[in-house]
Amino acid sequence: MRALAAALVLAAAAAPAHAADLRPWSGDATPPALVLKDVDGREHRLADYRGKVVLVNFWATWCEPCREEMPAMQRLQQRLDGKPFVVLAVDFGEGDARVKGFLKELPLAFTFLLDRDGSAAHAWRVRVLPVSFLIDADQRIRYSAVGDAAWDSPGVERIVRGLLPRVALRRAGHNIGIARSGEPPEPEAQGAHSWIDALF
Repeated sequence: MRALAAALVLAAAAAPAHAADLRPWSGDATPPALVLKDVDGREHRLADYRGKVVLVNFWATWCEPCREEMPAMQRLQQRLDGKPFVVLAVDFGEGDARVKGFLKELPLAFTFLLDRDGSAAHAWRVRVLPVSFLIDADQRIRYSAVGDAAWDSPGVERIVRGLLPRVALRRAGHNIGIARSGEPPEPEAQGAHSWIDALF
């Protein structure tokens, strides 16, 4: 694992420095299961977030593009404060001590999950870092980004807002109607990233 991580650091350094696009997903819209513990040992299931838009981001502390895009994720989350939107940052192959150390240097307010053995990355067919998936409120993959993305850009924010569930109250009978917004090419690496093909 140590030798692999070193090779991926070199891949990150050699990667292009432009931001990735957020691309509509054209593969199977059903996301793989995601059941992981956070840095405090609490278990999280992607299925528990049904009804919210979820940004699932695979990253690692040694991945420079991963670290560089996280403040933009935080700004996006802050702009959507109070909305049904969450960020799940899935750390690849590291322990809670390393991730907690990273968070002391760069305090971030979203949820950090630990994929200690890489099984989640394998299930999601992650081959570079960072890679991200936007899941809609009905638990369908709608967009992906391979490489670091400009998460706080107006275009990305507009896409995320378009996925938020719109709740309309019907006065007659006080019924609540929920309208879901509007599927995740196999991802093509675009932004700065680190290859992890050797794992699989």
